Amino acid sequence: MIVRGNLVATLVFAATATYAAVDFSTTAQWVGAVTAMVLFSIGVVAFLWSYWSAIQRSREDEIAVSQLYLLLGTAIPKPIRRGMNLLLVAQFAIAFATALARPNGPDGNPGSSLAVGFLVPMLGFGLNGLWAVQHGRFHPRLELRSATVPGADVPATDDEIGQNADHG
Repeated sequence: MIVRGNLVATLVFAATATYAAVDFSTTAQWVGAVTAMVLFSIGVVAFLWSYWSAIQRSREDEIAVSQLYLLLGTAIPKPIRRGMNLLLVAQFAIAFATALARPNGPDGNPGSSLAVGFLVPMLGFGLNGLWAVQHGRFHPRLELRSATVPGADVPATDDEIGQNADHG
């Protein structure tokens, strides 16, 4: 569902940004800008949700930021990694192409409403993180061991005892 949602959102962004770049009327610019802002907002919510979920899950699993938002490593299947990252690249490419198509506003001043499209890749990052935290197969967390201290419940390892054998 997350992958399909990302695909549909990217296609909607492509359609509205292209419409805004080609027509460049006030209505078209509003449609493109509002769509970009809605997708950005969804991306922020997805990003924060994935971050919160990753923090909770990191108590038991080893999760790296690169695995979470760029889908790198063995935790994510290759077809998902490829598809989601291609959609992220497509979001950047659409934003770049449409903003370059109309670098100036209707009055000739530098900048246009199409620059708002550069916020849309936040959707891709957020949905990548959401997919990874919900479906990724991360390695279990390595337990940190320390020397037994009065009141601590973690026993010392043989290596730790061996390195301190001369000291008693």
